Parts: sequence; C-alpha cells; structure tokens
Amino acid sequence: MRKIFNILTLMFLTTATLWSQKKEVLLHVNNEPVYASEFKRVYLKNLDLVQEESQKDVEGYLQLFIDYKLKLAEAKTQGLDREEEYLRELGQYRDQLSQNYLFEDKLIADLVKEAYQRSLEEIDASHILILVEPDAPAQDTLAAYNKIKSIREEALKTEDFQALAMKRSEEPNAVDTGGHLDYFTAFSMVYPFENAAYNTKVGEVSEIVRTRFGYHILKVHDRRKKMPRIEVSHIMISDKKGARNFDPKERIEEIATMIKQGQSFEDLAKEFSDDPASGSKGGKLRAFTRGELRAPEFEKAAYDLKTIGEISKPVQSSFGWHIIRLDNILPEQSFEEQRPMLEKKISLGDRSKVITYTSNKNIRDKYGYKEGDDFLPFFRTYVSDSILSRKWNMKPIPAGQDKTIFTIGNKKVKFSDYAAFLNDRQKTSKPFRDKEVLLSSQFEEFETHVLKEYFKDQLEIENEDYAALLGEYRDGLLIFEIMEKNIWQQAKTDTLGQQAYYERNKQNFRWKKRVDADVYTSNSKASAERVQNLLKEHKSPDEIKAALNPEGAVNTVITQGVFEIGQNVLPESLELKKGVSSIYPGNGSFIVVNIKDVLPEAIKSFEEVQGIVVSNYQKELENKWMDNLRSKYQVRVDNKVLKKLKKELR
Repeated sequence: MRKIFNILTLMFLTTATLWSQKKEVLLHVNNEPVYASEFKRVYLKNLDLVQEESQKDVEGYLQLFIDYKLKLAEAKTQGLDREEEYLRELGQYRDQLSQNYLFEDKLIADLVKEAYQRSLEEIDASHILILVEPDAPAQDTLAAYNKIKSIREEALKTEDFQALAMKRSEEPNAVDTGGHLDYFTAFSMVYPFENAAYNTKVGEVSEIVRTRFGYHILKVHDRRKKMPRIEVSHIMISDKKGARNFDPKERIEEIATMIKQGQSFEDLAKEFSDDPASGSKGGKLRAFTRGELRAPEFEKAAYDLKTIGEISKPVQSSFGWHIIRLDNILPEQSFEEQRPMLEKKISLGDRSKVITYTSNKNIRDKYGYKEGDDFLPFFRTYVSDSILSRKWNMKPIPAGQDKTIFTIGNKKVKFSDYAAFLNDRQKTSKPFRDKEVLLSSQFEEFETHVLKEYFKDQLEIENEDYAALLGEYRDGLLIFEIMEKNIWQQAKTDTLGQQAYYERNKQNFRWKKRVDADVYTSNSKASAERVQNLLKEHKSPDEIKAALNPEGAVNTVITQGVFEIGQNVLPESLELKKGVSSIYPGNGSFIVVNIKDVLPEAIKSFEEVQGIVVSNYQKELENKWMDNLRSKYQVRVDNKVLKKLKKELR
C-alpha cells in the first residue's frame, strides 16, 4: 500500500480484537479500555525491536505502549479515522485480506484449471441465436425464450441443423453460414456459451443458454486436440480492392515463381504485399493457433506445412490470395507457465461472475439468508425515471414503508439501504434504458456488497488472526496520518523553526580538523612510490591516473575531496601538513595523500547539516507534542493487573 511505517510505528502495531469484554483491563486511555492480552501480544512480538535496555522490561515498555495509545486517541479526536482517504485505503486492504477467507482464491484456482484443460481441446459447433438485450423488458425476454424453446424442439427432430439455422437464427450472416462457428477453444466465446459447448456431446444439441447477446442452442460437430501455435510469414494480394490493372491470382503466381528463382521472401513481401502491417516486417505475422484467425483456408494451408522454411502454393482466403512460409512451431506451454495469463483472463471475463455467485452462496449458507418483502413494487414508484439520466434525488422513506428486503445472519437489510446504494451508484454505474431492468440489475450488485460486508464484519469477530492483521493495519494507518500531519510535515516545511533549532544547538554541529586532499590508493608499494614521484613533479591526478593505469589496468585509485580527520579514507596516523605524505599501509594496499590544505575545527553551516537539523527538530516537536497529549488525556493503570503481567512476563 502507500505508506512505509518508521521503526517506531512498526514496534507498536496492535491487534484490535473484539473478544476484549472477556479480558482483564490493564489501563484506560481517555476512558477507553486497553486489555492486558493486547499489551502482552505486542510486548512479546516487538521486544526484539526495542533498542534501549531501559524499555525492555514491562514497565519501561508500558510507557512506550501508552504513548502509542495516546497518538491513536489524538488521531480519532482529530477525525482522521473518518477521512475519506483513510477509509478508502483501509477498505482496500480489508477487501484484499478477506479474499483468502471468502474462498475466492480456491474458486479462481478451480476456474484456472478448467480453462487450461479446455484450452487443450477445440470444439467445432454451430448455433442458433434469438436476439434479446441484457436489459430487455420482461415480456421481450419471455418472448425470446419461448421462440428458442420451440426452435430447440425442432432441432431435436431434424438432422439438418444448418438448414434450421439458416431459416430461424437471428445471428447476422446466419443465412450464409448456417450458424457454423468452426473450431474454437477456451476464452474464444463468452463463458456461458463455452460451458454449453464443452458440456455437450458430439452430435447432440445443447440445452438453451443465455448470454449477453440473447438465447442460443448449439450443436457440437467435433472435438479435437488443439494444434500447436505456429509463426508464419505471408505475402497477400487482395482481391477486394476493385478494378486493378492486373489479375490478383496471376500476380500471386508470379511472386511464387520469383521465390522459386531465389528472390528474398521478405523483400517481395515488403514490395508487393497488400497487408501493410505484416508487409513492412517482411510478411511476419503474430503467433496463432487454429481457429484464431477466422480464415480457415489460410489456417489449413499454414498447418499443412510441416518443416520450418517450407512455403505453400498460392491459396485463396476471404481476404485474398496468399503465399505462406512456416517460420516456427512453438512448444506447448505448461500449466504453470500459462497460469498468470489464465488468472488475468478469468478476472476480466465472464468467469468472474461465477466467483461472485459462488462466494455469495457460501455466505448465505454460512450465516443464514431469509428473503423479505419484494422491493420492486415500492421502488417502481419511489424511484423516478430521472435515475436513467443519473439525476434522481433520493427522498427519505417513511418508517412504516421501510420494509426488510432480506436478512443475513442478524442483520436486517431495509428498503432505505438499497435506496442509499442506488443514490450513491447512479453516477458511476453503467447506463440503462429501462428503469425496471436497472432496479433488478443494481439490486444484484447491492446484495453482493451487503453480503460481503457482513461477512467481513463477522470475520473480525470470529477469526482472531484476521482481526489481528486488520487491527494492525487500521492502527498503523492512523499513526502514520497523525504523525504526518502533526510532526513530519511540519518539521520538513517549517524552515524558520529549523533555523531557530540550528541557532540554539549549533555548537553541537562542529567539524573536526579537515584536509583538502587527493588520496592515492595503490596495489603495490612500487606504484605508491611512482605516485610520490609524479606528485613531486607536479603532475595532475588525471596524468597520474593515466601513467599508473595503462591499457585498462587499475593499479591506483584516486579519491579527491575534503575529509574530516578520522574518516576511513585517510590513514590513521596521517601527519597533518601540506604536501605529499609518506607511504602508509592500508588494507592490503599502499596510500599516499597529497594534502592541499589543512582546515581548522569549525561550526558547520546550516546548509551542511540541514538533514540532521530536520531530524532532530522533528524529535523535539514530537517530544513537546507528547507532553501535551499526556496532559490532555487521562491515563489510569490498574496496578494489580500490571503486577500480574510483570510476574507472567518475567
């Protein structure tokens, strides 16, 4: 997420459990109880992070713990726990954390395995479609269903599914195709249609299936192992460009002859191909498998090629005439290799609806679900048509009319809850043409939202691990926000305060003696002696480097700058006087220092120590702030419980 907590915050992340009424109260902060079990958990978890020995015993650590609780109390007093950004970020974490407990990960894993198994196979099928919009009125939906039902009865009695599709299907081009879809595999069709195809035996007619396009029935003609993905290049001469000064078939045959005569396939593709996207790349197409291109003649000719580099005879497709060259046959990817891609497709596609449906069912079964009053009769008049243009203004529902829509566990969900949901979502939901369809569709989203929120609320009561993780994150966010607002931001931006802190404490920011020097570290004494001689000849560092490190060799490293006495770069016993030094031993090396100036002790300027000043000023601000919080909030410790804890944690 967006925050990186400093070490003090990490030390005191706590568990906000909801079993606390059964536990001993260690202390009260502003009349809010803090339980001994919480302190014990935090103490044992974070003891190794405490740096000061005086704070490692129970009483010492208790003071740090109290300070942490005071910060949380102040964060709530300032309303930081009600700010939109805080609630949004906590909600995102809560959603992510709860997924593991909603069993959604297992559902996704099952769908990934199913998709992978299906992707190994291709299905050849035809279908008949009766069109109906997803948000069509109920009477139109019923009429469409009755129509497909009667067509299915006919399909079961006839062998000529193609003729029936040409006669009855409302799919565009059904008269020409007879509803034939050719071969397809997983993710090629919408998920409900794919399910019907894979669950229907060869030669049989499927049950009726509803998709966003309408109602379908389909007949499966064949199932076969999916062919491997291949890479090909092609040269295409279009026969769809109208009048041309040549015959497309003759032109492709001329190109085929030129290839046989040894001319470059790539050059001919760049010069003649009518497919600009591939022609500019020498005819190279992206990898594909059978059924993906929707050009069966092209695919058949491509898969008839068996050896890399083999070139087809001219072949005609719905796009024109082609010459095809096989460039590569790609190995089949394993399940593990395909898993990330499959998971992404599942999260973005129709399969995600299966996850939602199953998750909702699990929640209903776990906590008990009871339907209440039908909301539609009331909402037909309560909600005006202005909601279709996203301009509806919600009015309060009188108590006598605010009935229960459904009950989940011990929570009664009211008409007013759904009204508030509609009001909030109308600006961001997809557009609808029919109010009743909108009310039904949005109710599904509302119900899912309520069920999941109830599950998360109960989870925090029932599952201590979940509650601990969520409590840690909840409190950690608040600590970050309160420190950012009251301390960190002020310390960074208050330049006058920084300057004043520096003036009060500048005697603490002092330079030791320093040298302005060039330090030469050599790998041999001979090289160090050469450095000394070259320095005495007044050679520059660049000249010395060139002389000592010929042809890429590194015999001497030069470090230039102003160095404080005691820095590692300087020899420990360096004589502080201008000029070329003696040779000093290093760690397996030999050091010569050319001291250009010796600088006396001095107070560091504000610019030189601004980073340290800001850090120290921040600590000063925090100490004053904490003194104020200790005065502002009453803290009462139960010494009897503390004594018991000390004995237990000794």
